[in-house]
Formats: sequence, C-alpha cells, structure tokens
Amino acid sequence: MIRVALVDDQLLVRAGFAMVIGSQPDLQVVLEAGDGREAIDKLAGAEVDVVLMDVRMPHVDGITATAAITQRACAGPKVIILTTFDLDEYVLRAIKAGASGFLLKDAPPEDMLEAIRTVHRGDAVMAPSSTKRLLDHLVRVLPSDERAAPASMTHLTEREREVLVLMASGMSNTEIAEHLVVAEATVKTHVGRILMKCEARDRVQAVVLAYETGLVSPGQ
Repeated sequence: MIRVALVDDQLLVRAGFAMVIGSQPDLQVVLEAGDGREAIDKLAGAEVDVVLMDVRMPHVDGITATAAITQRACAGPKVIILTTFDLDEYVLRAIKAGASGFLLKDAPPEDMLEAIRTVHRGDAVMAPSSTKRLLDHLVRVLPSDERAAPASMTHLTEREREVLVLMASGMSNTEIAEHLVVAEATVKTHVGRILMKCEARDRVQAVVLAYETGLVSPGQ
C-alpha cells in the first residue's frame, strides 16, 4: 500500500484527489493539510510515501515546505509538485528544493495515479509524458544567475553524458538499453553513477542539471 499525503489549500481539490486515489487498491490517503506549515508539522510524525504538494498556498508555500520535508530525512517521502503552466518558475525551484517530480493540476486522473506509483518506485520519475515539454519551458524561464556552470558536467564520462541526454529525452532505462544495445543492468549502473556524481536526489534533478549546464538544450 502506497501512503499518500495531500497538501492543498482548496478543500474541494483535496476531496477530488482523495476520491480518485481512494478508488485504487494499492493507494491510500493517510494525511491532508491545507498549507505548507501544517504539512511540515503533520509529516514530522507520520508514515507517508508520496506527497502531492500544491505550490501556491497561504502561510508557508509549497516550495518552502518541500525543502523542509525532503531535507529532514534522506528516506523521507517523495514530493510531487502540483502546478499549472503559469507557475513554471516556481516548479523548477521546488525540484531544486528536493521535489521528485511534478504534475499539471488538469492532468487526467490516470496520469496522477501513474505519477504517484512511478515516483514511489524511484525510477521513472520523468513520467508523465508532459514532463519533457514542461522542463523545456522551465529552463527558458530560469534566471541566468541560477544556472549551473558547464564545468559541473566535466566529471561525467562520455557514456554517462550520453545516458543523461537520453534520460532528458524522456527515455526509460529499458528504452536507453535498447537504444545503446546494452543490458538494462548496465544502464542502471550508469544512472546510479550520474546521480552520485551530480549529487542529484533523483532523475528529475539530474535532468534539470543537464538543461542548466547546456548539455541538453530546450527543444533538443
């Protein structure tokens, strides 16, 4: 059973999400909060696997709450940011604060359910399918003074850079293995080394770094 927390200042939004999540045999809503401060307090003593976090809320926003939750413990819950296109600049900062993915609020229910499951697995966190397009847009609005230096990619091997570019294109480990004609276990090893060398929490943060450094360009 995947334990889910809902953090949104709109009660009707939480109720709608809870109804969809509760209809699944492997998902359960175990906690709800109306703002970031309440979420930080409640999550401190709760067993939660995945948090659906709104960005713009009163008192403490979703970005601040995400940073507090993810920095508290390495084995803490994964955070999925809920957003709309007009809040893109906040989403990238939330990912840099430790969020494991993001989801458009108007996404189909099946996309939300799949996002929860994939983030919980810790591998295919680039899902749903809109992620690459949204990342392209996010990098365009990122202030230049917040971009990472290209030198931060020099410690990756040529093969690791190649794998990172394929990750940024939205490929799964299986698809990367087929593309490079190698074993999937080999790809998993490369991905692990990329995350370690980039000091990235997950695939999303590694891909964001690839965009920031210019290894991958918007629209590539």
